[in-house]
Amino acid sequence: MTDPLEKLAQPLAEGDVRLELRTEAHREGLRAACAKDPDIWEIYPMSMLGEHFDTAFDAMASFHATKNWVNYAVLDGERVVGMTNYINADPINHVLEIGGTYIAPEVRGGPFNSMMKQLMIDHAIVCGFARIEFRIDTRNARSMTAVRKLGVSHEGTLRKNRITWTGYVRDTAIFGLLADEWTNRTQNPPSTAG
Repeated sequence: MTDPLEKLAQPLAEGDVRLELRTEAHREGLRAACAKDPDIWEIYPMSMLGEHFDTAFDAMASFHATKNWVNYAVLDGERVVGMTNYINADPINHVLEIGGTYIAPEVRGGPFNSMMKQLMIDHAIVCGFARIEFRIDTRNARSMTAVRKLGVSHEGTLRKNRITWTGYVRDTAIFGLLADEWTNRTQNPPSTAG
């Protein structure tokens, strides 16, 4: 029997949107991509800027074994533009989170991010996961808007549940998507006829 994390940990691609399993070879490309938006790191749980980068990169890599993470480098063609992860993959309960996502400003807000999430959601469902969660700092309005566009449900907010690297105690919005909701939506997209 195949290890569920091994099945989940596969490269994904559609056109120029590529998700490669993150390795040491992605370190410098990701460092450069993360430096493109220094202000955003104030609302992330950890910083990936300057002297914080290597420690955070190494910590996330260690989560693969200890916390059931699958780490991806996000590429636009051949260029590293960010990172994303499957987090706390629980094959017994068929639940995982997509998060720890950062993509450079030039690929935000358009079809690139949507395709990246679609690839991850489709693959998670094929691997047998029936519930996909997104956990977002409530200060991150842009990310909450992006996941709402996917048709996920805001299921509630955990108040003061995480202390970020700056010492800020954040509130976390929980969004959930069920496999059958996603399948129904992608097989029967809403009509645009007026």
